[in-house]
Amino acid sequence: IMSQHALLSAGCKAWRSLSCPRSELRLDLTLGCGQTFRWRETGDGHWTGVMRGKVWTLTQTEDTLWYYVYSHQVNPGTENKQKWKVEEEEQLLGKMSKRKTDMKQEEVGFCTVMSEPDNKEEELLKDYLQLGVKVGDLYSDWSTVDPHFKHTADIFTGVRLLRQDPVECLFSFICSSNNHISRIQGMVDRLCQTLGTLLCKLDDVAYHDFPPLQALTDPSVEMRLRDLGFGYRARFLQQSSQIVNSHDPDWLQSLRSAPYLQARDALRALPGVGFKVADCVCLMSLDKFEALPVDTHVWQIAKRDYSFAAGSSQKTLTDRVYKEIGDFFRKLWGPYAGWAHSVLFCADLKRFQKLKEEIPALKDEKTELKKKMKERRHDRCEEKQKREKGKKQQRT
Repeated sequence: IMSQHALLSAGCKAWRSLSCPRSELRLDLTLGCGQTFRWRETGDGHWTGVMRGKVWTLTQTEDTLWYYVYSHQVNPGTENKQKWKVEEEEQLLGKMSKRKTDMKQEEVGFCTVMSEPDNKEEELLKDYLQLGVKVGDLYSDWSTVDPHFKHTADIFTGVRLLRQDPVECLFSFICSSNNHISRIQGMVDRLCQTLGTLLCKLDDVAYHDFPPLQALTDPSVEMRLRDLGFGYRARFLQQSSQIVNSHDPDWLQSLRSAPYLQARDALRALPGVGFKVADCVCLMSLDKFEALPVDTHVWQIAKRDYSFAAGSSQKTLTDRVYKEIGDFFRKLWGPYAGWAHSVLFCADLKRFQKLKEEIPALKDEKTELKKKMKERRHDRCEEKQKREKGKKQQRT
């Protein structure tokens, strides 16, 4: 049987849940705003992607986040079939009874869902979504100091920053130079399909893990990636992987405890990593919440919505203007400035413009309704006055 993407409506014991209101997390905005390239909407409001070496499907109801985890069993070959046969025989002999009580297991085609009694997966998800950060409180703080943010925040609630794996984040964003979200997504997909481990196959879609660092350092990688349409980025990927690999194995991870500017400068020493890519990696995987990636979108937001004048006569974003924009927003929004920036960045994306249109449309409907009700009340008053006038005339 071909494995299928899980759907909450289909009902299944393997779905697990976390308490999480939409005001704290909106999956469509958080997973679709260009901070990660590993998630796709695979059913109405259902997002499937790869995180921490596992394939997940996430969905949400008003105050609950639901998650479903697939295990790594892909289209078993004859060797695996033989192994499964032996296991089945053992199961018949009752040798598997203990394992069955320890672990609920549900077959879904070639993918098996493991519902483990320990909460390892729940902890992984909480860490990835940084659910310890109360985004609603941050929105209130930013709305107090920034009227423009307040206006946007009413529509774009629940935009969170993800805590991604630093290797995956770094090499995904090296692919992002002079690129747009859907194209970067395609590149990251091809990178994973070519060099990553196959984890799972669902509805003919193969899900691969992100390649390990060693797979990217191979001398043949540059040409393979050029053939896949990576262009000049192929060389950056390979060269940067070799430099990172020459450091201590935990070097990238260790930048989480380094000061922000030190971490950013360390990343900028890598080929293909400028200020923006370094800030993306700092903000989205290294816990530097004051990091603020500035691109032409953010520059436009600063000029259009905040009357930011520095560098307005220039056609390209210089390092000086980059720093000034970052400092301007850090001063305005405080220590979580990078989170606030991601809300406005999200609100500026073409793919989410319909949300902006829906809200005014809703307001217009309410205004129209109020107007009609007012007119009706006015008409009723006039009728009442006419009737009373008529009665008076009759009496006289």
